[in-house]
Amino acid sequence: MAEKYNTREERRKQANSNKTGKSKKKPKGIFKKIFLVLVTLGIIGVVAGGATFAYFISDAPKIDESLLKDPLSSKFFDKEGNLLTEEGVEKREYVAYADIPEVIKNAVLATEDVRFFKHGGVDILRLGSAVIGNVTNGFGSQGASTLTQQVVKRTFLTDEKTIKRKVQEAWLAIKLEQRYTKEEIFEMYVNKIWYANHAFGIATAADTYYGKDLKDLTLEEVAMLVGLPQSPSRYNPFKYPERAEERRNIVLHLMNRHGFITEAEMKNAQSIPVTKTLQAQDTSKVDTTPYDAFIDQVIEEVQSMGDYNPYTDGLEIYTTIDKDAQKHVYDMLNTEDIIQYPSKSLQAGISLIDTKTGEIRAIGGGRNIQGKRVFNYATEAKRSPGSTIKPIMDYAPAIDKLNWSTYHQLTDEPFQYSNGTPIKNAGGRYRGDVSMREALERSLNIPALKALQEVGVEEGYAFAQELGIPIPKNNYESGAIGGTQSVSSMQIAGAYSAFGNGGIYNQPHTVTKIVLRDKTEIENKFTSKAVMKESTAFMISDMLKGVIDESYGTGQLARVSGLPMAGKTGSSNFDAADKKRFNIPSAGVPDSWMTAYTTNYTVAAWIGYDKKSEYLGKESQRIPKKMVKELMTYVHKDDKPEDFKQPKNVVKRGILKGSNPAVKASDYTPKDQVTYEYFIRGHEPTKVTKQYDKTSAPIGVNASYDEASNSINLQWNYPQTDSSKAPDFEVKVSIDGGASQVLASSSAMGLTIQQPNPGSTYTFTVTAIVNGQKSASASASVKVTAIQEEPIEPEPDLNNPEETDDTGQNDQGQDSSNDDNSNDGNNNGNTNNPSNGNNNGNTTNPGNGNNDGNTTNPGNGNNNGNGNGNGNNNSNGNGNGNGNGSENSTGGGTGGGTGGGTGGGTGGTTEPPQPPIDAENTVPPAAGDTP
Repeated sequence: MAEKYNTREERRKQANSNKTGKSKKKPKGIFKKIFLVLVTLGIIGVVAGGATFAYFISDAPKIDESLLKDPLSSKFFDKEGNLLTEEGVEKREYVAYADIPEVIKNAVLATEDVRFFKHGGVDILRLGSAVIGNVTNGFGSQGASTLTQQVVKRTFLTDEKTIKRKVQEAWLAIKLEQRYTKEEIFEMYVNKIWYANHAFGIATAADTYYGKDLKDLTLEEVAMLVGLPQSPSRYNPFKYPERAEERRNIVLHLMNRHGFITEAEMKNAQSIPVTKTLQAQDTSKVDTTPYDAFIDQVIEEVQSMGDYNPYTDGLEIYTTIDKDAQKHVYDMLNTEDIIQYPSKSLQAGISLIDTKTGEIRAIGGGRNIQGKRVFNYATEAKRSPGSTIKPIMDYAPAIDKLNWSTYHQLTDEPFQYSNGTPIKNAGGRYRGDVSMREALERSLNIPALKALQEVGVEEGYAFAQELGIPIPKNNYESGAIGGTQSVSSMQIAGAYSAFGNGGIYNQPHTVTKIVLRDKTEIENKFTSKAVMKESTAFMISDMLKGVIDESYGTGQLARVSGLPMAGKTGSSNFDAADKKRFNIPSAGVPDSWMTAYTTNYTVAAWIGYDKKSEYLGKESQRIPKKMVKELMTYVHKDDKPEDFKQPKNVVKRGILKGSNPAVKASDYTPKDQVTYEYFIRGHEPTKVTKQYDKTSAPIGVNASYDEASNSINLQWNYPQTDSSKAPDFEVKVSIDGGASQVLASSSAMGLTIQQPNPGSTYTFTVTAIVNGQKSASASASVKVTAIQEEPIEPEPDLNNPEETDDTGQNDQGQDSSNDDNSNDGNNNGNTNNPSNGNNNGNTTNPGNGNNDGNTTNPGNGNNNGNGNGNGNNNSNGNGNGNGNGSENSTGGGTGGGTGGGTGGGTGGTTEPPQPPIDAENTVPPAAGDTP
């Protein structure tokens, strides 16, 4: 029994022994099973992984080459080549791989992907390290993206951290490496990365933070920039310089670790504060609002030049803008400082172009416009041009095709269109026969229609089309006064510039050239062609100058003093239904225009309202003229243009006014009957008018000196002529050979010159004037006798009358039979005819000592002319006056009396001054008399 029952210890050993034996057999089966399970799981994993991978990449984006081209902003330059503005989705400046400095390449590789030139888009070693990090710290905690993967992510994918995105990223990175070189991918990277502060690409960042080109950056500056992309906002040096410096130092450490710089270089760069070379942050925002209307047109034009996108292609666009003029136009439209407007809703469009080149200098796109890429009233608003179309469609074709002169006669009279519809002038009156010049200056409608009818409607419209004016489908006669066309101010300005440019039309344009990223230059090709004869352009310009310069011209409010400028006004009309519906007064219009040009600039200004219910009153219609005057004054402030040059095939002729057909004025045609007009050489009139004859010269001109009255008498005669108008005579005098001066101009045929200069020679020239025409001159000369000094007589002894001299007895006749009536000098010396010393001394015309001394024309003395002796019946007695001549007389008055003797008083000073010449008309002699 003892043999059968072992101890408890033995039984436990025996049991363990049995278990050990069984386990030696079990591992073979377990390993096999495990292997099979693992193989099965592996197959399932591969299949599942492959399926999952296939699923993930099935909707991966395609590698679109256009997307790899980053959207680069374009730079706009003004006409002087100065930067105007930068437009685009992002501020970005592109740099080619060849232009990237080695220090930047090394910094990027050391920091982002040191094995970049060794892997095929995905770095397996770096990926394994990242997987361990993500398992340890959670998915997404550590990245393994190569530069290629970063390019893919920023171009085609989002920033989400998912397995699907990482799988697609790896797949596309491999595909990208198969299509592009390492250098091309590196170039994509440095130009695509965001560096904060609106800077995309490292070249833009260099300018933003340091104001430098890449080649000028120092080591510490490069390290700061290369460190930014990991977290641009966090490491923004303007806001967080400490963080930026810490990140920069890590980049420098990595560059040293990978052998790109020495430890000394690293430490030296790390010792420099990040803010030391950092430029001040540019917080200013350039206000481009005044240029927006112009920039909008530039963008339209660039896109029309080809497949170019100013917002994404990084273009350099060279424009024609004059910044100052553009700013002035903007201020003129959007403030009340220059021009006052009746309401905020009134709109306007202004176009300023260079007359010679068609280059647009300024665009007024509208009033109170907000934002960019909006409706442009200068280029897009198409309105009726009114009378501004007349030179383009009516008169220029007539000159060009029919050789009309500026004098060509047209009858302004009640008239109608070919369909019977009446046409009226704006003023409702008719002026009869007028020249083409006057019809255009006054903007008459009926002559304009007649001109188009003679040229031909089709010809007129075709001519306008050559000048850039859009042609409607149906060519109606009403187009003669702007009734069918719809045009913009830019189109009108372009057309008128051809008149100022000798007939050469240049399509208005804002761009001269664009430069692509690879520095290829694309010149802007625009229309430039001769659309009319040079003679046509000149003759239209000369007539349009009258629109501004003539007192009756419709554009005189636009006149700029001293500026040779031509122009035309225009306005449109409401139709009858709208007038009635909106209760619009007869003077109200929907559109008002003024277009003007010099040889330098052309400007077209339009104003109007968007709503038909609003109209322009008389005062508002003046605004375009004020705009033109203001802008033309501004752009010509430093540059006075040349006048329009007369071509050799144009001649100027003096024409007898009112002649039809035109006849030339003769040499004797009065000036007020001559008008000077231009003709095409070979088409000028040759017949000379015989309406006016040569004006005859005066005859019998005689000048004589009267010593007794100390005066010169000048007389002449004039032959009988067939002229119905009596001549006027212009008398000139020269003293002692001096310069001639006009003495008188009247119809009288004689003059008296009082108190001439003693001893001087007077030469008189007489010219007849009939109907404004001067005759040949006739002359006569006379020498004035010198005055002899008389001896001083002793004073009479009043207490001893016997001793008085006998001067009075000799000079004045005495009536011995009647002493009481004798002339005592102070009272009346009367014989049969009294002679008054103190009062009147009469000859045929009395000479008054105290008052007037008259011959044909009176000469006044201030004091008395007193006789000194008595006269008798048989002798003459002379009285010597003591009166002084007044300011306006030639001396004292002269008087005399006859009563068997002659007595008189002569007024004058003791030493008379030399008075000015005083010509007085005398009674002309009878016709045919010899002076």
